[in-house]
Amino acid sequence: MTEHAEHTEHTEHTEHTVDVVVVGAGVTGLTAATELTDRGLDVVVLEARDRVGGRLWTDTHDDVMLELGGQWVSPDQTALLATLDRLGLDTFERYRSGAGVYIGRDGVRREFTGADFPVADRTAAEVDRITDLLDGLAAAMDPDRPWEHPQAHELDRITFGAWLAEQTDDVEARDNVALYIGPAMLTKPVHAFSALSAVLMAASAGSFSHLVDADFILDKRVVGGLQQVPVRLAAALGDRVHTDSAVDLVEWSDDGAVVHAAGRTWRARRVVVAVPPTLVSRIRFLPNLPPVHLQWRQHQSFGIVIKLHVTYATPFWRDAGLSGTAFSPYEVVHECYDNTNHGDARGTLVGFVSDENADELLLLDAAERRERVLGSLARFLGPEAAHPVAYYESRWSFEEWTAGAYATSFDVGGLTRYGPFVRQPVGPIEFGTSDVAGLGFQHVDGAIRVGRDLADRVR
Repeated sequence: MTEHAEHTEHTEHTEHTVDVVVVGAGVTGLTAATELTDRGLDVVVLEARDRVGGRLWTDTHDDVMLELGGQWVSPDQTALLATLDRLGLDTFERYRSGAGVYIGRDGVRREFTGADFPVADRTAAEVDRITDLLDGLAAAMDPDRPWEHPQAHELDRITFGAWLAEQTDDVEARDNVALYIGPAMLTKPVHAFSALSAVLMAASAGSFSHLVDADFILDKRVVGGLQQVPVRLAAALGDRVHTDSAVDLVEWSDDGAVVHAAGRTWRARRVVVAVPPTLVSRIRFLPNLPPVHLQWRQHQSFGIVIKLHVTYATPFWRDAGLSGTAFSPYEVVHECYDNTNHGDARGTLVGFVSDENADELLLLDAAERRERVLGSLARFLGPEAAHPVAYYESRWSFEEWTAGAYATSFDVGGLTRYGPFVRQPVGPIEFGTSDVAGLGFQHVDGAIRVGRDLADRVR
């Protein structure tokens, strides 16, 4: 079931005084609030939604617990792993025994084991060569300062798609490399972001090799759902967290700020705005933010993805010797995995439709979308995949306080032009979310790291 923070009665024209107002009860804001509270500061957290967690959301549909947003934990996410340990949350491994499935450019379905797709020898060699190139570029990058990369300006002025075309004439090799960063991570077409943004995506995970290794990047899940991280952080903060409290105005000067939300005002020495860059414009600032701050947020945007949750009476693919893992740059569902809940006898698949495929599907009615999705899953895993007992789509582009997924990223040229400003404060106001993280970019691990950094900058 969806977890809610305790709602607070709205009292008109009341003013409260605190040390710090945190805007946003996602992992970033709650981490910052926790750190500041532990240091003895008086903090309030204001959240527009009726729940905490932001892009983490565990809910139940058709009697199946679903993680509608972020859910996986990988071995390199040390900030998240430490937080899970501190909160007493257990993890379990994603089911991965058996063969994976790949559908290539020729439309042929092939089963495979290991990390490498069953493609022609030349295509495989080209994928390996480009992987080495991206690993080398990522190794030269400080993910906290990607604009300082030795080739930053060159890479930021060419789209990732064009860069790939310069590297190889093997179309399937290009499509497979593109899959991991475009559809799978930034959820944008590869002509919509720069090669530098692609290198940042790789560097944020340690290497491109990590991104192409599903057994690494999608290693574990949290028993009961990853939203328990913000839920437990909020529970420890108690009545400092106020849901249904959308901030509409921040009046600020060098001496502090007055924050207006849901008919109440909060006077504070410092303000932490921990919402995605695209939502900052929903808040009115007096005086207005400096021009560069208004501009850079116009050059960051969410991608688009439909996250699919498809449940069956049993995990039938296991009996067929399949892991439930499948990939294809040429299918409407570009990837899927066994996402069966801990201790559940039923089988659940999670799949993804992103960027231009998502654009197309969202023009269809619900029945047509379902038919297209199940047809794609059936081509991967067999005819039984067309007959689930439960089906649900997470469509974050419809969420008022998100309007996209998974995270925002810059357009071509944006990282070098605006990157140095993304964590720059304005007077008493600090800004930050996983969207501007280095390590752990667009992941919960990055949200925790940014939250801690925000707390350090406020004290």
